[in-house]
Amino acid sequence: MRNILTSLPSWLSRQNRLQPTSWLALFLLTLSLTALGNRAAAQTPANAPQQLKNVLARIDAAANQRNVNAVMQFYGQNFTHSDGLTRQSMAQALTQVWQRYPQLKYQTQLQSWKPEGKGIVAETVTNITGAQTQDSRNLVLNATIRSRQWYENNQIVRQEILSERSLLKAGTQPPTVDLKLPQQVKPGQQYNFDAIVQEPLGEDYLLGAAIEEPIKPENYLNPKRVELELLSAGGLFKLGRAPAQPDDRWISAVLIRGDGMTMVTQRLHVVGQNRPPNPSPTKK
Repeated sequence: MRNILTSLPSWLSRQNRLQPTSWLALFLLTLSLTALGNRAAAQTPANAPQQLKNVLARIDAAANQRNVNAVMQFYGQNFTHSDGLTRQSMAQALTQVWQRYPQLKYQTQLQSWKPEGKGIVAETVTNITGAQTQDSRNLVLNATIRSRQWYENNQIVRQEILSERSLLKAGTQPPTVDLKLPQQVKPGQQYNFDAIVQEPLGEDYLLGAAIEEPIKPENYLNPKRVELELLSAGGLFKLGRAPAQPDDRWISAVLIRGDGMTMVTQRLHVVGQNRPPNPSPTKK
């Protein structure tokens, strides 16, 4: 299909370096709890210590105030992350994202927790919402991230993202998109990636792009240029193949019609081991 990026509406042309994943580092910041020492096996949110609940509220408050220093005090100096982020790169990503999206709001819910060694392992779900006006167009963001954290001495020392999805809408009539993508696949496995527009197209043209990105620290900070195509059907219908080694990918769909844009991003886990090739038959 021909590239029609240059024929986009003027509001999109002014910001054609879309960032389907640049704000994702921001999502991670509210996933902070604190190590409260070894407790009894009261592992449900309802039975969580009040101090733990208070810390969650403090972290959300710091994020909503966009106070990087207040957020980073909950990360250890030797903090490690499943995406390769360090304490320094996390702070850089947060600063950059807040400059670009200053209206984001955070709400974190504790799902489970348990004592482990000298600290605590906890799972949380963070919901992020935001609305703002950019180039006279409305932008609305909704995202959900589930993660697991390890805490020692009141700081996060390790973090792992379990699931992640974000939805960004822009313009007066952004299309409603139904994304169909598995949560995880095996190395080398083929998978279907469908992003289907729910409203009838009528006389509208539909532009779109499918993006696959490896999840690396540099991709948190550097936007990826999107090359849009004119679509002949009411959505994107792609067949992907997972990398040969276990890894995570950001899979994004960008769809534009009339005066609206929708961009949805989901994390794809590539887990397990690839099947070794079949041995050659032995000649008798």
